Amino acid sequence: MPRLYSQPRVAGKTIGGGMIRSRISNLLRSAGLCLGMVAGLWGCASDEPEIPDQPAEVLYTNAFNTLEAGNADDAAKLFEEVERQHPYSTWATQALIMAAYSYYLMDDYDSAIPALENFIELHPGNRNAAYAFYLRALCYYEQIADVTRDQGNTEEALRALSDVVARFPNTSYARDASLKLDLVRDHLAGKEMEVGRYYLQRDMFLAAINRFRTVVERYQTTSHTPEALHRLVEAYLSLGINEEAQAAAAVLGYNFPGSDWYLDSYALLATRDLQPQDPAEGSWLDGAF
Repeated sequence: MPRLYSQPRVAGKTIGGGMIRSRISNLLRSAGLCLGMVAGLWGCASDEPEIPDQPAEVLYTNAFNTLEAGNADDAAKLFEEVERQHPYSTWATQALIMAAYSYYLMDDYDSAIPALENFIELHPGNRNAAYAFYLRALCYYEQIADVTRDQGNTEEALRALSDVVARFPNTSYARDASLKLDLVRDHLAGKEMEVGRYYLQRDMFLAAINRFRTVVERYQTTSHTPEALHRLVEAYLSLGINEEAQAAAAVLGYNFPGSDWYLDSYALLATRDLQPQDPAEGSWLDGAF
């Protein structure tokens, strides 16, 4: 699955911000587990039809050791067994989020996301709630597809990452989410540009204008804004709406005076004996920036 940029690898899994691996140890410590205190742990046997009843700490420790050994699939089942056998224990709370993490390591986002949402719903005040929100955002973020494909996961990533920033503003999760939000917005703007160019090439100028206008209004801090403004100049001139074309060029020149897109727009206007002109009062471009 395409990633927006390369990220560090831990245990064969791409992760965001390098925080998830260390978070396992924190999750264990917050549960009060001492790995040396449990003796006689039975080995993981994924081919057994049932997992026998065990003390919660035994199940949890075995699940953690299984995960550390690189078997995330069996670890997820064992963590879920903790919650099934001991639903009201502290171990069950920890196991729920660790099961989600195990699914995340396997790229099984369809299992990880519901587990995380279940944790968030049941334990909104838990000390690991911020981590659960962050991991849910990563699950969507890592499913972002190329701009030629549907961007449903990109929209979900935008909402989930924004949720992390809004709810936990002074955390390392929020800082990493903010960086990813910039990339997500750039990706969404790229999709709008791709569709807008498609319409422009087929002389569907109003449809193209709507796409380029979305980039300017919603994603104006992205790298696509200068081209979007230039494409607006092209589309408006093609429709004979010269004032809006001149206004788009003026906004482009004011905000990106040294860009090639502005030079192209200026030259295009010159072929019509026109020059950039400040947006008229009431024009949507008047308050665009």
